[in-house]
Amino acid sequence: MNIDREHGVTEAFVRLANGLVGDFDVIELLSGLTTECAELLDIASAGLLLADERGVLHVVAASSEATRLLEVFQLQREQGPCLDCFHSGQPVSVADLEERRTTWPQFVEVATSAGFAAVHAVPMRLRTNVLGTLGLFGSRSGALDHDDLELAQALAHVASIALVHGSVPPDPAAIGARLSNTLRSRARLEQAKGLLSHVGALDMDQAFGVLRRYARDHAVPLSQVADGLVQRTLDPRTVLSNVAGTRSDTSD
Repeated sequence: MNIDREHGVTEAFVRLANGLVGDFDVIELLSGLTTECAELLDIASAGLLLADERGVLHVVAASSEATRLLEVFQLQREQGPCLDCFHSGQPVSVADLEERRTTWPQFVEVATSAGFAAVHAVPMRLRTNVLGTLGLFGSRSGALDHDDLELAQALAHVASIALVHGSVPPDPAAIGARLSNTLRSRARLEQAKGLLSHVGALDMDQAFGVLRRYARDHAVPLSQVADGLVQRTLDPRTVLSNVAGTRSDTSD
């Protein structure tokens, strides 16, 4: 591991650990997790799925809008690496998507059209219970090396710890409630992104960048900013004016 990457890994775990202190914002932490994966691993982007109390998977975070849409498509068509990983509880690694065209015909068609050539997924576990999956998408074919897979699994473990934070020993009811709250927060975040996209004539990645920048500049939880926009207690023009000229911050 080179010095720059080692420093990046250290910063990622420090940030995630700091995020677990006090009343942290789960959506902000998980969104940051997918961004860290895209930056630190030999992949193009990452997405995170969580299961609700009925065991139904939902998209909770993604490092780009293209990845979020691919994750949604995967769930709608009920085929793809993250679903296989969730049901088996084991990592899935596909170095060349073309090799799975028979297994996941619709997913492979859409994924390759979006520019992805390799996919990997690691489970988010709470002991024997699989909470969701972390999907990793590469723009070129090739296996993900052992160190990257180990790092991805370690980051997924941190996300799992975040979801059970404050529940020791783990309480299934409390965890289920937290997952449900997280999914509702994600739904409001998508509404807020759509509102900023419409008002500011931005694409969805840019809208998320604006939303995140406003939250960080004002030291306000990302979910709280999204709630304010959706409930119309925060004017979208206020958020947009705060980051005028900073549309380059587009990570999701």
